[in-house]
Amino acid sequence: MPRAPWRRRRTTDSPRPAGRRWAGRLRRSSTFARQVLLVRVGRRDDAVTGTDLVVPDHRYADRQRRRYGRFDRAAEVEAIMPVSPALAPTSPVDDDATAMSIPLLPGARTAARRMKFALVNACTLSSLMLGMLAIFLAMQGEVRVAALCLIACVVFDGLDGALARKLGVASPFGAQMDSLADMCSFGLAAPVVVYASLAGSVPPAAAAVACALVAACAAIRLARFNVSPKDGRFFCGVPTTMAAAVLALTVAIGLPVSGLVLVGGVALLAFAMVSSFPYAKLARLVKLPPWLWLAPVVGALVDIRLTFALVVVGYLVSGPLLWLHQRRTA
Repeated sequence: MPRAPWRRRRTTDSPRPAGRRWAGRLRRSSTFARQVLLVRVGRRDDAVTGTDLVVPDHRYADRQRRRYGRFDRAAEVEAIMPVSPALAPTSPVDDDATAMSIPLLPGARTAARRMKFALVNACTLSSLMLGMLAIFLAMQGEVRVAALCLIACVVFDGLDGALARKLGVASPFGAQMDSLADMCSFGLAAPVVVYASLAGSVPPAAAAVACALVAACAAIRLARFNVSPKDGRFFCGVPTTMAAAVLALTVAIGLPVSGLVLVGGVALLAFAMVSSFPYAKLARLVKLPPWLWLAPVVGALVDIRLTFALVVVGYLVSGPLLWLHQRRTA
């Protein structure tokens, strides 16, 4: 068979140079050391900006993959490439995107939606102002009126969330503002009211420690709630709003127990807020059978203080019981 006309025929007079043989082996080997040598440190071309890496020839990429099991050598070379802090970042920074402000109210900014948004935030601010009023009243010794202000804070706190969902103006700004208002009303005002109610019946140091635990645990509880995934069935720990409502009702009705028992109950409630026990939400409690609600109603007509204490203890105990039930069924 005749040879192809375009191929050069070797003769004894024209031997193949030895340099070609070694150059071909080097080209086909594609070792990692050879690719590292392609990195140029401190040298840049005028035409290429923002990179110091010369991309190797990829004609033999498939052959390298099949023979050596190598997938992305360029990424490995880039990983070991020295980076100078004086060099500019390779990815361009969009100044217009960073300077653009994020709207407080997502969606259409119509006059009607703005009014609804303002109404929801007014409820949140009302809860905050009532918490401040509760602190001022507690400082003047009117602890029961201050406790009633805390109960009003709980009402406004539930109202702003319900209105935001119903009117369709829920926003991240509203969620963060609600958390800050809860910290002021329930994390600070509630402990101050409890401390004022315990004055004279327990040592001031014991009351201060218990109330400080409430404030610290409320801050932890609110921060954890903002970054944790939401569960539609249970709370992870006693919610701050419910804990403040229990404290306010305790002061308002005046439970006939000793001061040390109240201090222990306040500390227990504080630790329940940061616990991992599941507590049922109000929506699930409302769906309970009617005969279960009959007992608390009848008990409230007989002795409201004892009934309130039993309901609170039962709710606190329900968390560990649900936790044990979930572990057994898992």
